[in-house]
Amino acid sequence: MIPLDQKKIIDFKSGLYVVSTPIGNMMDITLNALKILKLSNLILCEDTRVSKKILDKYNIKNKELFAYHKFNEKKSLKKVIDLIENDKIVSIISDAGTPCISDPGSILVNECIRKELNIYSIPGPSSVTSAVSISGFSDKFIFYGFFPEKNKNIKKDLTHLSKLNLTIVFFISAKKFKKSSSYIEKYFTDRKILICKELTKMYEQHFRFDVSKIKDFKHELRGEITLVLSEKYKTESKTKLDEDDKKLIKKLMKKLSIKDVVSEIKKNKDISKKEIYNFCLQLKK
Repeated sequence: MIPLDQKKIIDFKSGLYVVSTPIGNMMDITLNALKILKLSNLILCEDTRVSKKILDKYNIKNKELFAYHKFNEKKSLKKVIDLIENDKIVSIISDAGTPCISDPGSILVNECIRKELNIYSIPGPSSVTSAVSISGFSDKFIFYGFFPEKNKNIKKDLTHLSKLNLTIVFFISAKKFKKSSSYIEKYFTDRKILICKELTKMYEQHFRFDVSKIKDFKHELRGEITLVLSEKYKTESKTKLDEDDKKLIKKLMKKLSIKDVVSEIKKNKDISKKEIYNFCLQLKK
C-alpha cells in the first residue's frame, strides 16, 4: 500500500509548473494551484515577500522560495534546469496573474522546451480576460502587453494596431496613461475605452467613455491599470468620390469588371464599396 503523502506526489510528474496566482482577491486561486504549490520542491517568485503572503494565507509551509525576475533569469537557469532534470517539481509564480504573460518565465520555458522537459500550465485569474469579459466589446481581441515606452515604438506600434478592427488590451501605469492620452486619442479616436482599476478587489473601479472624450477624463488614477479599447465603431467612410475618381473609374470600366474596379479604387481611397459600385452601375446603364 502506498502512503497517502507519496500517492499525492505520484499524481504529479516532475517538471516546470506555470502557476497562476490571484490578481487582487486572495480567494481567486484554484485548488489545483494550491496542491501543486504544496508539492513543489522549489517555488520561483517574482518577489518572495509578495508570494509568502499567499503561501501563509493557505498554510503552505517550509517551501524553498527563490527570487526569479528579469534581472537574474539567465543566471538562474542552470540551477532550475538541474532540479527538473533530477525529477523535482518546480513551480513558477508571479506577483499576480500568470507568469510569462508580461512577466518573467519565457526564458525558462524555452529552455525546458529545448531540453524536452515537462512543462505544465496551472491556469487561473487573468486581468486580460477579466477586463474583456466585462467590456461589452468584441470577444475577438489582441493583448499587446505593457503600453510602448519609446516614442518611435508608440508611433510604429499604434499605427499598426489602429488598423485592426479588434478589441485591444494594454497594461499601463496611471502615470503613463496620463502622458499617453493624446496618442490614444490620435490613433483610436473611433473607439470606446474601458479603464479597469483594482480588478477583483473591494475597491474595483471601471471607467467607460468614447476615446474622443479622453481629454475630459479628470479622475486621478494610481498604480497599474488594464486598458481596453473597443473594435472600431465608426465604420462608414466619410470620403466621397471626387471628379478625378470618377474619371479613373470610367477608364477602368472599359477593361475591368465592376468587382475589379471597386477593388482597384479601394486600394488608394477610403471610399465605401457601395458608393463605388453604384457609380459603376450608373455608367453601365
